[in-house]
Amino acid sequence: MNQSSNILIIGGGIIGLSLAIELKLRGAEVTVITRNLQEAATNAAAGMLAPQAEAIAPGKMLDLCLKSRALYPEWVQKIESISGLETGYWPCGILAPVYAVEDRENYALSNLNYQWLNQEAIHQHQLGLSSEVIGGWWYPEDGQVDNRYLYRSAIAAAKELKIEIKSGVVTEIIQQKDQILSIKTSIGELQAQHYVLATGAWSQELLPIPVFPRKGQMLSLKIPSDLAVEKIDKKQIEWLPLQQVLFGTESYIVPRKDGQIIIGATRENVGFTSGNTAAGIQQLLANAIRLYPALKDYEILELGWGFRPDTPDEMPILGTSNYENLTLATGYYRNGILLAPVTAVLIADLIWNNQSHSLLDAFSYFRFAAGDM
Repeated sequence: MNQSSNILIIGGGIIGLSLAIELKLRGAEVTVITRNLQEAATNAAAGMLAPQAEAIAPGKMLDLCLKSRALYPEWVQKIESISGLETGYWPCGILAPVYAVEDRENYALSNLNYQWLNQEAIHQHQLGLSSEVIGGWWYPEDGQVDNRYLYRSAIAAAKELKIEIKSGVVTEIIQQKDQILSIKTSIGELQAQHYVLATGAWSQELLPIPVFPRKGQMLSLKIPSDLAVEKIDKKQIEWLPLQQVLFGTESYIVPRKDGQIIIGATRENVGFTSGNTAAGIQQLLANAIRLYPALKDYEILELGWGFRPDTPDEMPILGTSNYENLTLATGYYRNGILLAPVTAVLIADLIWNNQSHSLLDAFSYFRFAAGDM
C-alpha cells in the first residue's frame, strides 16, 4: 500500500489538473492518477468558451458557465505564471451565423453583451461567409483557449508545484459503508484521506453514476498562405482571415493564432468506438465549407476524436456523493474546458474549506433517481 496523500484525484484531464493546482496552492498534498489522454475530451476539444453562443438557457447552468468565463483571464494568467507556458487563451468573440430566420434563437438577457447583425452587417463583420448566411449573433465576450496548449501548461504547472502525477488505469474503488478505503489501479493500490472522481466518460466504469460517452470527431486545417510563416513567427494575427470563432447551426470553425483552423464536432452515441470515420469527416467538412466556402482550398492537417462525458440532462455532476470522502467532478459534456476554473474554485472550497456554494445545488448527483452507488 502506498503512503496516504491528503487528496487523490482520479482523472488527469483539465478538470482534474485544475482542481489539483487549486488545492495544492491552498496547502493540500495532492496526487493525480491519469489514463491515456488520446481518448479524453480534453484532447478532442476545440476550446470554445461559449456560454452565449451555445444558447444555454437561463438558469444555474448558464450562471455556472458565465462565472467560469469571467474567471478565465485571471485563471490562465495564474497557470501561465506558474508553468512559464502559454495557454492559448484568446478572448476573440464568437460569431453565430444563421441561414434562416427561424435559426435566430437567442435568450434576450439584458445583463449580457450581444448583438444581432443583419445580412449586410454580418458580411461586413466577417468577409467570406457563405451567401446563404442571412444574419447572425455577435457575442464579443465569448472566446477560446487552445486546449492542447492549456493542457501542456497545466501539466507543467502541476509539476512545478510538485503535484505527483501517476500514469495508470483505475480498475476498482474499494468501499466500506460510507467510506472509500482505497483504489486498485494498474500500478498498484493507492490510498488517500479524500478522493475526487474526475474520470469523464469513464466514470460509470467505476461507480454507477449516469455518465456515458458521446463521441466527437473533429479535424484541423491550415491556412494556405505563403505569408503565414512570416506572420506567425512575428506573432501577428491581423493577417488571419478569421478573427473570431464561427459557431454555425451545423458546425463550428475555430481559428487559432498559429494559422490552424479547428472544425468540429460530431455527436455520436456509439459507446467507446474509437477512430475517425469517412462519414463523420465528410459531414464536418461539408457543413464547414457551406458556412465558410474558402475552407475547400485549405490543407488538412490532422483528424481527431474523443469521448465527451454526457449526462441525461447534459449538465455536470458536481459535489458530494454517497461517500463522505468522495467528491464528484464529472459529466461536463461539451463544457469541460470552459468550466475548469469555476470547478477548481467551487470544489476546492467544498473539500478544503467545507464551504458549499449555492451554485453546486443544481449539479448534485442526487438530482438523478438512480440507485445508490
